[in-house]
Order: sequence, then structure tokens, then C-alpha cells
Amino acid sequence: MKLLNRSALSVRPTQEFVDWINALEPTMGDDDLTLDDVDRESTVYLIPEMDTPEALNAYIRERYVEIFEIELRAWEEDERQWPESLDWALFEDFLRIEHSFLAVDLDDETALEISEVDDALLLDNDPD
Repeated sequence: MKLLNRSALSVRPTQEFVDWINALEPTMGDDDLTLDDVDRESTVYLIPEMDTPEALNAYIRERYVEIFEIELRAWEEDERQWPESLDWALFEDFLRIEHSFLAVDLDDETALEISEVDDALLLDNDPD
């Protein structure tokens, strides 16, 4: 077990985000995604260690557009389909953030790897 020198943000969708996803490709009947469906696709971001709520809030406000774009791109690559304005209010409407002060790696066998995030990685979320 290894303690990482990072804090973590878990980014979870809201119903408004799910409604946006479903509006991208309208379906009939029970084919729409639910909040539970999309919540299973939540993302964890490792961030610098944060020791105060003020530091955490300032960091999120600095990086929210980047986080927002990653979350939107995971569901829709075409930016023309995105909401017109990616402002702070919409970020708060679409996503909820959960913060963890500690990040612990429980995998004693596999070394951590670093990879650049690219569109192909974000869009490869097909469970089949």
C-alpha cells in the first residue's frame, strides 16, 4: 500500500448533465441513460495536496473549464454540440465534486504509469 502525495476529486454528473447527454441523441422509451448509468462513469482526478477548503475551492475555480471539457468530451466529441457557455454556474449545475484529502494506492504489484489524456482514451468507454 502506498500513500500518494496527492488529493483527489471525484467528479459526478447531475441529472441536468444526464438530460444534456440524452438530448444529444433522442431515443424512444426506456433507452435514455439514467443518472445511475452515468454515475458509474464518474472520473477521479488526482490533484496537488490541498490542506484547506479555501485552497481546494481556488484550485477548482482555476481548473474547472479543463475538467468540464474533459467530462463533456467523454460523451460528445463534437464541441459544436456542447452547451454554448461553459461558465462556472453551468459547471455547478452539471457536475458535483467530492474531495478526498488522501489518495492511497492499494495495488502493491502494479507500478503507477503516466499517460497523456487524449480523445481516443476518453471515447473508449464501450464496455464490450
